[in-house]
Amino acid sequence: MVLNLKYTMKKDIHPTYYPKAKVECACGNVLEVGSTMKELKTELCSACHPFYTGKQKLVDTARRVEKFQAKVTAKAGLKTVRGKTAKRAAKATVKAATKKTKTTKAKK
Repeated sequence: MVLNLKYTMKKDIHPTYYPKAKVECACGNVLEVGSTMKELKTELCSACHPFYTGKQKLVDTARRVEKFQAKVTAKAGLKTVRGKTAKRAAKATVKAATKKTKTTKAKK
């Protein structure tokens, strides 16, 4: 049994193909590839990627390192903050001190 079906592509629904599209890297390297976009921009390429170069390079596009350092410094600042029981005890001593001053003022 042989099926005689004709498959045709629909016209005007496919994107334009550019056989010599430019790919520009942040390091300055420019490549030519085939793509549906005329120009592409990237942050890493084979000329600057640590896997290919063998050198470790820190790429921080989302400020993750800075955010982590901010968290570490914030946690270091929280170590000086006391717990609930210590805060309650401090409040109680302040209240007791104010009561003493009020009672001594009232007696005079």
